[in-house]
Amino acid sequence: MFVVRWLLGRIILTLNFIFTPKKRKRPSDEQAKIDSETELLTLYQYKACPFCVKVRRAMRRQGLNIATLDAKQDDHQQILVEQGGKAKVPCLRIEENGETRWMYESSDIISYLDTRFA
Repeated sequence: MFVVRWLLGRIILTLNFIFTPKKRKRPSDEQAKIDSETELLTLYQYKACPFCVKVRRAMRRQGLNIATLDAKQDDHQQILVEQGGKAKVPCLRIEENGETRWMYESSDIISYLDTRFA
């Protein structure tokens, strides 16, 4: 089973590399404003997870510079479980108005990003 998962992961990463979406171009002052807003967002993800790839592709299409953390690392996974409540990826950590929200579904994350930054 490990070999199958490893192989599928490599196929997903290769196809993502070959068919990488174009990054959205914005005026530099608008991009700087969006970059300052995305500093409060963090994506917990696995590199070869198809749903995480889907979210990262949406981030690239929007030209968003959101920090990504590998949830397989013990310290990141511990934060994800303790603060977010689940060890599930992708997970977007959203800090707004002094509060932290955790969003887990890839479709919900993409809808949120499209609504907020489109």
